[in-house]
Amino acid sequence: MDIMINHHTQTPIYLQIANQIKEMILKGELTDGFVLPSERTMAQMIGVHRNTIIKAYHELKAEDFLASVQGKGYSVSYPTQEESGEENHDIAWFSMIKEEYLNLRITFDEMFSKSYSSGNISFAGGIASAEEYSMKELAVILTDMISGHNNETYSYTPYQGLYSLRKNIANFMKSKGVQGKPNEIQILSETNQALDYLAALFIKPGDVIITEEPVSPDVYRTFTLAGGKMVTVPMDEDGMLCDSLEPLIVKHRPKFIYVNPDYHNPTGIVMSLERRKTLLSLCHKYRIPIIEEDGASEICFEGRKLPPIKALDQGNHVIYLYSFGLTFAPGVRMAFVLADKTIIKSLRYVVSMRLISLDSISQKLLSGYMEKGFYQKNIKHICTDYKEKRDLMCRCLDEFLALDYTIPRGGVYLWCRLPREVDSKTLYGKAISRGVSYIPGSVFYPRGSKGENYIRLNFSYPGKTEIEKGIQLLAEAMQESRKAVTGT
Repeated sequence: MDIMINHHTQTPIYLQIANQIKEMILKGELTDGFVLPSERTMAQMIGVHRNTIIKAYHELKAEDFLASVQGKGYSVSYPTQEESGEENHDIAWFSMIKEEYLNLRITFDEMFSKSYSSGNISFAGGIASAEEYSMKELAVILTDMISGHNNETYSYTPYQGLYSLRKNIANFMKSKGVQGKPNEIQILSETNQALDYLAALFIKPGDVIITEEPVSPDVYRTFTLAGGKMVTVPMDEDGMLCDSLEPLIVKHRPKFIYVNPDYHNPTGIVMSLERRKTLLSLCHKYRIPIIEEDGASEICFEGRKLPPIKALDQGNHVIYLYSFGLTFAPGVRMAFVLADKTIIKSLRYVVSMRLISLDSISQKLLSGYMEKGFYQKNIKHICTDYKEKRDLMCRCLDEFLALDYTIPRGGVYLWCRLPREVDSKTLYGKAISRGVSYIPGSVFYPRGSKGENYIRLNFSYPGKTEIEKGIQLLAEAMQESRKAVTGT
């Protein structure tokens, strides 16, 4: 149901909505018995107040286009001549889908997927560039796999993942100060899947999850759809503000605290060592587990790398998530969870229920890549190239846009604040029309009440020529957005 609102007409918004729904009914697009979205859901879909939808529905009910049933909502009450003599067998799918999934009409996923259409310059994604991986090195591993004449190359793998890969990951984690064992590691395809499975294991309706804000929409949607309640804590240049954390822990007794401490998505902030220790100390005190997501910590341009919170944990309070999405071939989706073996055992059970098998070819490819030392070697190349891209994007921003931002010490994002006179919604539309995409800051706030004056720009995926051209096009879009506000 696409309802368009015109704010430049004298027709009240509720009548605009009612008239468009009436037209759909008369055209037969909404058939007799079709159940309309609830007042709250429709209001969220269109972006209006719930009272506006109530007035629109009452208007249609007064004209006998809608009927209301206590506890079920509003349905179309307008049988056509053909329908009046026969039973309607259509299923109102819209009414059967849970409201929380209907509310995802315009989502981060749509912005992300549309940004990679042909001819578009994408600053939207958080993925690696295909140019960062040596085809020769990958070919060596693939050749070894195929020429080995081993039928097991193409067979199913254990639900926990290949032992050889888990062993190589355990050795890799030792370089990060984490003493993990292969039986404490669960292989998965990506951290989104890991969060989904952890939510299935732990989250009950009403459970509280504390997280930093801004936060990736993948995180808050996963826990919210599982029935969790998100409580957010602001950040500064040193990460989550831990001074205000203890009262929230006492008040809400959260099931988890989620953090993304290294080159945070979207801000690029690195949580200070002191904050890491404070957070861990609070979690030890109140026996609250931490979910630490760590996908960009290897992409360090300057300064020293800080140990993961998992490395500082003397107990078993931290569930550690790592993705190879930014540091390995982007089409090979691999991630892992490192946690207490009791959790891993339960995760393995979830995998067994939801998957026939994990991707065996990708596991063997990554395992061989790590075993031959290619992974760590290539990270150095990635850091060099991404630093050049970061510096180029910063120079272009300074020359063409003069945005306010902090230069990140690593990672793949620039978190930029727009000038006050720029209308963010207009800017997004103008940029898309020019073939440039980015992610608006508002999607990183669970309640959508902040972030309108921020944008997230990714510099890892686009080429250097695309960065230069894309920032210039973004500057043109911003200039037009200024005109839209100031009227000049």
